[in-house]
Amino acid sequence: MLDDVGAASLETLIDEIVPRAIRLSTPLDIAAETEAAYLHRLRGIAARNRVCRTYIGLGYHDTHTPAVITRNVFENPGWYTPYTPYQAEIAQGRLESLLNFQTMVEDLTGMPIANASLLDEATAAAEAMALLARVRKHEGPSTFVVSPGVFPHVRALLETRAAPLGIALRFEDPRTADLGRDVFGVYVQTPDDHGALVDVGPIARRVHDAGTLIAVGTDLLALTVVAPPGEAGADVVVGSAQRFGVPLGYGGPHAAFFATREAYVRQMPGRLIGVSVDACGRRAYRMALQTREQHIRREKATSNICTAQALLANMAAMYGVFHGPVGLTAIAERVHRQAVAIARAAVAHGWTQQNAAYFDTIRLHAEERTVGAARAAAEKRGMNLRYPEPGVIQISLNETVSDADLEDLLHIVAPGAPLAALEEHGPARAIPEALVRRSSFMTHPVFNRHHSETEMMRYIRSLERKDLGLDQAMIPLGSCTMKLNAAAEMMPVGWPEFARLHPFAPTEQAAGYRQVFEELEKALAAITGFQAVSLQPNSGAQGEFAGLLVVRAYHHARGEHYRDVVLIPQSAHGTNPASATMAGMHVVVVSTDATGNIDVADLRAKAQANRERLSCLMVTYPSTHGVFEETIREICQVVHDHGGQVYMDGANMNAQVGLTSPAAIGADLCHLNLHKTFAIPHGGGGPGMGPIAVAAHLAPFLPGHPVIPVGGAQAIPPVSAAPWGSASILLISYGYVRMLGGRGMTDATRMAMLNANYLKVKLEPHYPVLYVGSKGRVAHELIFDLRPIKQQTGIDETDVAKRLMDYGFHAPTVSFPVPGTLMVEPTESEPKEELDRFCEAMMAIRREIQAVADGRSDPRDNVLKHAPHAAADVTSDDWSHPYSRAEAAYPVAGLRDRKYWPAVARIDNPYGDRNLMCACPPVDAYAGVADEAAERVKV
Repeated sequence: MLDDVGAASLETLIDEIVPRAIRLSTPLDIAAETEAAYLHRLRGIAARNRVCRTYIGLGYHDTHTPAVITRNVFENPGWYTPYTPYQAEIAQGRLESLLNFQTMVEDLTGMPIANASLLDEATAAAEAMALLARVRKHEGPSTFVVSPGVFPHVRALLETRAAPLGIALRFEDPRTADLGRDVFGVYVQTPDDHGALVDVGPIARRVHDAGTLIAVGTDLLALTVVAPPGEAGADVVVGSAQRFGVPLGYGGPHAAFFATREAYVRQMPGRLIGVSVDACGRRAYRMALQTREQHIRREKATSNICTAQALLANMAAMYGVFHGPVGLTAIAERVHRQAVAIARAAVAHGWTQQNAAYFDTIRLHAEERTVGAARAAAEKRGMNLRYPEPGVIQISLNETVSDADLEDLLHIVAPGAPLAALEEHGPARAIPEALVRRSSFMTHPVFNRHHSETEMMRYIRSLERKDLGLDQAMIPLGSCTMKLNAAAEMMPVGWPEFARLHPFAPTEQAAGYRQVFEELEKALAAITGFQAVSLQPNSGAQGEFAGLLVVRAYHHARGEHYRDVVLIPQSAHGTNPASATMAGMHVVVVSTDATGNIDVADLRAKAQANRERLSCLMVTYPSTHGVFEETIREICQVVHDHGGQVYMDGANMNAQVGLTSPAAIGADLCHLNLHKTFAIPHGGGGPGMGPIAVAAHLAPFLPGHPVIPVGGAQAIPPVSAAPWGSASILLISYGYVRMLGGRGMTDATRMAMLNANYLKVKLEPHYPVLYVGSKGRVAHELIFDLRPIKQQTGIDETDVAKRLMDYGFHAPTVSFPVPGTLMVEPTESEPKEELDRFCEAMMAIRREIQAVADGRSDPRDNVLKHAPHAAADVTSDDWSHPYSRAEAAYPVAGLRDRKYWPAVARIDNPYGDRNLMCACPPVDAYAGVADEAAERVKV
């Protein structure tokens, strides 16, 4: 490979890519371990965690993950290695499952539209507030009334998001609060912080009569037996799907849900899965309305959501499919009966039960001495209950509670009472008749036919076979770093010592997690060259937002509240300006020059023009174009000279580790996409993690949390629901760091750049490379310019992307950061054989393009314009194309032994947006669709 790229050695190549001025002078001092040694040591660390039976609640509940889902989804690279389903033709399995998730949420909440998941319940509540603010009817002051019964972490996230946007929060009972013209929305939680069920109907009517809107936070399992908020008049409904078979994981990852009215569908954050048709009229799933790409609207975006929780949403969806409405209701009824039984026994022994109506949580009051004795008894039995205030115990039941657990709980609140006493008075309910659910839900056949393990296994595998992941081929996505997710890194995530810890369990029970956090923070600090790290942000965009809030707090602490301007290059990721807007900052765009680099003269001019207000610069390094800009230190100095801070977007950190660092280039802080550089899998569209690393002067402002103390001495409010975000998947990056060590991670960086330059040399004769460094090299990714090809032949980047599917590859990044281009990132994980296979495909496609240019192929009816080709079409008796079936399906010989078949032909996106359908459709919904599609193809 070095011979091909024309470099005498790997080090010589790196010298031609990374500017000498920013190279690290000493290697990373992080020791490496073998897989066996690492896993053995981690077993010892895991043993330091104490897994107690936990009934704290607050939106987090222990759950049984059906083994068929654990083995075939959670632990299956066919589900956890694919990318976000931007290329829908090779993502039909995940898209169908996410549609199941949306349908389940819509049915349970009683709302017409739901998205395909958000990051966590608290951020979903904050997104609900933001949506209601956007659709408000009146100008002027913005006030959001929040019920005092919200969870503490939900309250904290609302405060985090409200302040930068100028939203005033009033924590008042919405049944009596003043709902004047300044109030644009109301938020209610049911079951609430006390576990009490709230009758949303009268509140919603009062809110609507006042001309405003209402959002409701709720619990999916409760909604199988409790009337849904949608039927009570809610405008937005949010919550967590965690208790539907997703492990606690000390806080995540978990899929939040977000449902709303059809009128607000274009304002909804996150991704929306819709139903369309392919070129042959078959049903086909896709992401609809470009809600998936809010961030491309930059500073005009309505949300910075980029990562969802697709893998966890799919687990929750499969849990719903496996249990069905009858099974889910049975689980809910059992949990409710247990709660009622414990409450009855406690009341009989002198406790006061403070919740008149409840689902799974009882709130018991007694003298402090009685509470102290009960607490001691619970701790002796290894049980975590919640003690929210003096004289009060709260107990939240869940589906894992056995008769033995119930007996232990009985001994805590009613010592001496026999277990039989729980059933003495027969079944009872604590749900008033007015709140009992009477409507049916999850009636679609998909939720009513897969209840044996055999059926469930076959259904899961049938969906998996429709998708393309890293388990089958390289995914050459620029900017997204689709690298190996090693099995040894993944395995510990499912260990019960890590998977079953509640995020608000006493910290002494999580000593193993704390060791992992401390060691990972230390390693990330060494890699970035910074002083301190927060592991809390649970996506890259959340990391951006957290970093900007830290900078904002730093300026405020210095009395410089007026610093609110962010300089952002034209080439930046779209989430940068979206996050800046969310942080209440004003975006000033900096131009790029003809070579794609930041225009330093324009930067100087805009820094000077905004000298008094300059907050920071957001810069991606290496650039979004895949080049190390040699003026980076000068750029950082300009910003510092004008009183600003430098925030480095860590999306391209895979080209830095061990060779340079954010501190070395002159930055003050950065976020790190652990789902890119540090090997957390993309999960078909999430999870992700986006920790931030900061210099010493910013360390005091790292995010805090209202339940578990974390963060700096002057901590900003939390940006995620849990103290350490999606804590369990930090184990993956911890394993990556510990098993590679400093030398291994540095070698990975070198190999990533060798692989990229190898592709450049091989493919540049066929496709122009848009940007290179001063020595003619690229960094870890490169951009192929297809605009001249389109001008000559009419074949565009989308045609090439779809045709690559016929060759068994996921498409590169399409039209980002430059329209009409393909951005390719091979990563260090791919062997030369796979790189050569990709080059063979790209060269063959270039020959197919040339055939169009030469007139040997029809300009409209050719293998590129009709790609991809599904098996059903290639094997059909009806074949009218001028090219052969073999040309369509087997354009290179190697595919005869290794063929991936796209599940559908090219999808009609405009049809899907005109006929928006975002729930599982009945079969008769497609009557006439095939005929309409056939007519369109003829035209």
